[in-house]
Amino acid sequence: MSNNVRNIVIAGLGGQGVLKASDIVADVAFASGLDVKKSEIHGMSQRGGSVSSDVRFGSKVFSPMVPDGEADFLVVLDPTQIEVNRAALKPTGILIDPSILAGYKLKSEKSINVALLGALSRHLDFPESAWITAISGHLAPKLHAMNFAAFETGRNA
Repeated sequence: MSNNVRNIVIAGLGGQGVLKASDIVADVAFASGLDVKKSEIHGMSQRGGSVSSDVRFGSKVFSPMVPDGEADFLVVLDPTQIEVNRAALKPTGILIDPSILAGYKLKSEKSINVALLGALSRHLDFPESAWITAISGHLAPKLHAMNFAAFETGRNA
């Protein structure tokens, strides 16, 4: 990982695990020795409304908010949130959305957040073991096998 700050925006609807996904990304970066800042916007998340979370990491990060047009990655858990959040993505940024999972079957739709983190992980220079450790730390043991499988699906998508 270079010294420059990486900007990730994760967006979706309330109940999809946006905040859990951003916590996992933040933990992976922090465990790798980077400075990490995170912020979140809940909106009407309790009712299925828009939720987004910014994660920034690098050798030194001064602000938790990703400036508009500066996200290196936009991870969108629900297709309805793509256009709502597209302004966050820089012109050379990468959109990761559920369409990349077309043709793959997840054991549970509830693990789409972890599946898309699997896809994101292919673009970041962190060992797969760091992702597995972070996922384990944020989910109940009974959910580990299903989410490890979802993560692998995303990595392979």
